Amino acid sequence: MRDSVIICIPTFKRPKMLARLLDKVAALETDADVSVLVADNDAEGQAGFDLCNAMQGYRWPLTAVIAEKRGIAQVRNTLIEHALKTDARFIAMIDDDEWPQKDWISQFLKGAHETRADVLQGSILFGQESAADGHGDIRRPTGPIAMLQGAGNLLIRRAVLTEMTAPWFDPQFALSGGEDQDFFFRLQRAGKRFAWVDEARAHGDVPDTRANLGWLLRRAYSVGNSDMRVLLKHQPGPARLAAEIMKIAGSLLLSPPAAAILAISPNRRAIPLQKLFRAAGKLSAMFGARYNEYAVVHGE
Repeated sequence: MRDSVIICIPTFKRPKMLARLLDKVAALETDADVSVLVADNDAEGQAGFDLCNAMQGYRWPLTAVIAEKRGIAQVRNTLIEHALKTDARFIAMIDDDEWPQKDWISQFLKGAHETRADVLQGSILFGQESAADGHGDIRRPTGPIAMLQGAGNLLIRRAVLTEMTAPWFDPQFALSGGEDQDFFFRLQRAGKRFAWVDEARAHGDVPDTRANLGWLLRRAYSVGNSDMRVLLKHQPGPARLAAEIMKIAGSLLLSPPAAAILAISPNRRAIPLQKLFRAAGKLSAMFGARYNEYAVVHGE
């Protein structure tokens, strides 16, 4: 029996990027039964929804829905809700600012059968120019892994989702991000197995609004803030919390002098500053602050 995969795509006010992604999905080389589901989180403009409905004769069965409630967690939940109404054995997730290589699904399925993991993540490549700007590739060696990194390039076994109670992604992380880390944390606690598939590659580009040091530092602050909020939600013990506080203190003390030393190195100067801002984000979360990164749209 052939594998069946539904490719789930969240989108919000980026029809040009969505069109590029759908073109690349149409060019996939795979023997699997593929269908595509797009959830548009722009209930007013509905540019992504309209784009999908205008694509007559698309290679794969293509369905578009509206995620009425604003937020990255809500649009991911809408995708899962509709995906589970199909018979697909696997749910693939890819964001609208990415696009896959032709063997993306084939490599994912190969990895799923070889590792028997419940959730698999593929690498995301941004190119040399982006790396020079501080936007490094998200990449790991193929094989089992203790924890995954993000929901932008995933393959999930259907059973993982049917065993969970909705909402799969916590709405309290709707505009801040961190909904994926919370999702992975709960799966880890439930004994689910993770794996990385480096060959299941997606590519991403960096919009002009992200190609600067200011965005990198805001992103680092956001990640630190959401990571700490996830940790606090799951009530870590005193030892774990003390270890996090020590890490924060170390970053706050050591990052400024490191930044001064590396200031003349264009490719490395952002690293200590990112650590500093990530620590600041964690510290602010401990005092109840929330940073809503996803309130701003990057790209078209």
